[in-house]
Amino acid sequence: MEQYKEDFIHFMIDCNVLRFGDFVTKSGRKTPFFVNTGYYRTGSQLKKLGQYYARAIVDSFGSDFDILFGPAYKGIPLSVAATIALSENHGIDAGYCANRKEAKDHGEKGILLGSPIKDGDRVVIIEDVTTAGTSIRETYPIIKAQAQASVIGLVVSVDRMERGSSDKAALDQIAEEFDMKTTSIVTMEEVVECLYNKPYKGSLIIDDAMKSRIDDYYKEYGAAR
Repeated sequence: MEQYKEDFIHFMIDCNVLRFGDFVTKSGRKTPFFVNTGYYRTGSQLKKLGQYYARAIVDSFGSDFDILFGPAYKGIPLSVAATIALSENHGIDAGYCANRKEAKDHGEKGILLGSPIKDGDRVVIIEDVTTAGTSIRETYPIIKAQAQASVIGLVVSVDRMERGSSDKAALDQIAEEFDMKTTSIVTMEEVVECLYNKPYKGSLIIDDAMKSRIDDYYKEYGAAR
């Protein structure tokens, strides 16, 4: 595992973004782990987060894109932080764009904020996490309704590695369904590899009991491999 991935996993723990316990995902699945990017709350945290996203984006897409699109609401700060990091650390001056939940009828009218999407633009969607592909199916039509643009990819912070509406992994299913490339900063397999029976700052985050719960979850919801 690359060092930046291990650093990112520890960063999520430090920010209380990656947690283990009893949770319910947006798709209604009961899960022993949860990723909530709403817990990135300071300038320094958002700066580091943007750097991790930018690294993953460049690794997968190079500079072959024009717009980072962050779905409301959590995707908005993600798109801003990542575009800043792309400019500062990689010399890529991409636009950021996000949607409003309700269209604005005065001032800067419309459903979008940030850089407008134009014909020919290549768009990468930036999300926190995808479990069953629910969010992307809401976001994709919004982008396609704006212009003759190409949605070329999706990047998330953590690939939960579970199936979507078929036996395939959600990210694999999205890639096939929407003809786009999908990637993540880290996968849950890498999270487990990093944390299982390996104390971090004096705490054992994934012990045998939690590992067993994670294994049981994947027996029920894990993608075919």
